[in-house]
Amino acid sequence: MDTLDGLRTVVAVVETGSFTAASDRLGLSKALVSKYVGEVEKQLGVRLFNRSTRRLALTEAGQNYYENALPLIDSFNALVDDVTGEQGSPRGLLRVSAPQTFGEMKLSPVLPQFLDKHKEMQVELLLGDKAIDMLEEGIDVRILIGGVDDSSMVARSINTFPLILCASPTYLESKKAPDSPNDLKNHTCIIDSNFRIGKKWPFVTPSGETASIDVMSRASANSPRAVKEMTLAHGGIGMIPRFIVEEELKNGTLTQVLPNYRTLEFGLFAIYPHRKYLSKKVRCFIDFLMDEFG
Repeated sequence: MDTLDGLRTVVAVVETGSFTAASDRLGLSKALVSKYVGEVEKQLGVRLFNRSTRRLALTEAGQNYYENALPLIDSFNALVDDVTGEQGSPRGLLRVSAPQTFGEMKLSPVLPQFLDKHKEMQVELLLGDKAIDMLEEGIDVRILIGGVDDSSMVARSINTFPLILCASPTYLESKKAPDSPNDLKNHTCIIDSNFRIGKKWPFVTPSGETASIDVMSRASANSPRAVKEMTLAHGGIGMIPRFIVEEELKNGTLTQVLPNYRTLEFGLFAIYPHRKYLSKKVRCFIDFLMDEFG
């Protein structure tokens, strides 16, 4: 076992919480991960983990080892980048987490461009809308839409995504199109239950005044694409991120409602662990995100 292999293996076990998850992150067998940890413990003469059939607990010595191992690994990676300079291409597996809809509609179509530019890299894209532990799941970059509340991570702001109100022309022909937010009380609205606002929709008037309107709704979904499909089926007025309905607005199957009023707006962020050294593969991917979506 190389000393660096031992460092990386222990760090992976700590951050993922198990030998099995660490083996997935490192691309090693579970038996080899266990062997490496055992060899590190043997060399140091201390136990890094208390093992049981149900859980793996870090000892005080293990916590001390982990905290000191991180800057050593960072320093080695920085050394490699410094020596290879611009001649060294980013390489290896990059694990990226992204919201389901954004990942499917916006990120997936442009990833081949990134891979074509960086021939020695591989990307594993993990899509989902639930909160994740980046360290435990071995995520290099998390793309987040919304607010950032984890101070242990670095958040790079990429752009903002406004939400807009839209409906099908057929629906708007059946009822008088609203001229102001107050008119929404006479319309059927479709709720995205991902948003905490529920049926109380906020607005900013053209003059800058704020208002909150209680809307009537008979349908909700925890997916913006589902809300879009219901509006396309003439089900009412939906509040949807603009990037999801761009094509429908262009081809006329959806019409923006109350275009002079602003409502919610969410930030698009790239999140990565708060460490001194940022790997070349992460840096080039964030630069790519800025070029594509900034």
